[in-house]
Amino acid sequence: MKVKGLRWWIIGLIALATIINYIDRSALAIMWPGISEELGMSESDYAIILNVFMVAYALGQSVSGKMYDKVGTKLGYVISIFVWSLASLMHTFGRGVMSISFFRILLGVSEAGNWPGAVKSNAEWFPVKDRAIGQGIFNAGASLGSVVAPPLIAFLYLGFGWRTTFIIIGSAGILWIIPWIVFNKKRPKDHPWITQKEKKYIISGRHLGRHKDQEGKGLGILQILSYKESWAILASRFFLEPIWWLFVGWMPIYLQNTYGFNVKEIGMFAWVPFVGAAVGSISGGVLTERWVAMGQSVDKARKRTIWMGGLLMFLGLVSTILFADGPTKFVIIVAVVLFGFQFAISNIQTMPSDLFSGKSVGTLAGLGGTVGILSVIIMNFLIPIITKTSYTPAFVIIAAFVPLGVFAVFKLCKEIGPVEIKNQ
Repeated sequence: MKVKGLRWWIIGLIALATIINYIDRSALAIMWPGISEELGMSESDYAIILNVFMVAYALGQSVSGKMYDKVGTKLGYVISIFVWSLASLMHTFGRGVMSISFFRILLGVSEAGNWPGAVKSNAEWFPVKDRAIGQGIFNAGASLGSVVAPPLIAFLYLGFGWRTTFIIIGSAGILWIIPWIVFNKKRPKDHPWITQKEKKYIISGRHLGRHKDQEGKGLGILQILSYKESWAILASRFFLEPIWWLFVGWMPIYLQNTYGFNVKEIGMFAWVPFVGAAVGSISGGVLTERWVAMGQSVDKARKRTIWMGGLLMFLGLVSTILFADGPTKFVIIVAVVLFGFQFAISNIQTMPSDLFSGKSVGTLAGLGGTVGILSVIIMNFLIPIITKTSYTPAFVIIAAFVPLGVFAVFKLCKEIGPVEIKNQ
């Protein structure tokens, strides 16, 4: 049996896994008004729980990046999604800060694997010129998960309560494993279902760089970090990741504190900004591919997309301070911010596979995720302190981060393309 467009089935399954990923991680924040009231927890407790998740998530990025390079994307995804689905399901047994924090640690370590796994799978299944689209589809899963999560979680919460809701959403990921094993039998060159035309298109469109094929053995972490191009990814993600996570982690709490929203009202509003994010994910990939097809270099096309996304982020964040005087205006402006974020980040996240190949890709992608989350953890510690009267200080800080993140790409990576591997 041959399946046309098999690579789109693979990236579609990864996007679906990402939707499940975001539903699982968003559930606690969305149901927090009800959970905190029942278990007697405060906003400070929420900050603790959120940060233990983020610490585990940061460590999980690097650990899982190495795991994917060692065991491959097929088995790596099975391990990641099984553990995070089990962790999500276990939330039903939460009794307070300690128990929920433990479940969030398990969730964070395992959910982190989705990102280096997707970058590595994208490098395996897509030629260079199409990778921004593949990454955009995957990132759209994060946005769509955040669109689906508020109304879905609110519906389940109102119908079944928070404990049963965690059981339902935790079961979804375990079921996902079945089609993943069926479709992702082998890599493209050995897959029995791939057409010869698609196999040739994928393999001929890969670069091996100006260096030997790294399929057998990847570079070590210190070797990867010896290239300043790698630091372009680390620095840009350090400055830009807090923008996404501020709204993923704190927007439900912001809506509760600022406008007195309950779980139902959060479900009605919190999904809107992530529609903009989903559109931005696809748009950033499509435009980059189009510019490359028109003759622009990968370097120029990616950088053009990154600075355009940065401009939208910056203007949107300034607008949240100046013009967002009600919940409707706020979520619409944040939709512009998250559009810009996903428009740019899909190209930044693709850069590890532009710079390196083989078993170095997952490692660098994981390191980038870890560094980005470390920045988020710092912000999460600051949020309860700097937002006691207003969230304006938080918006000012992340607005200032935007030009720093964009500048890092342009300054540290003179050309987005295969690096010249040094003699070891």
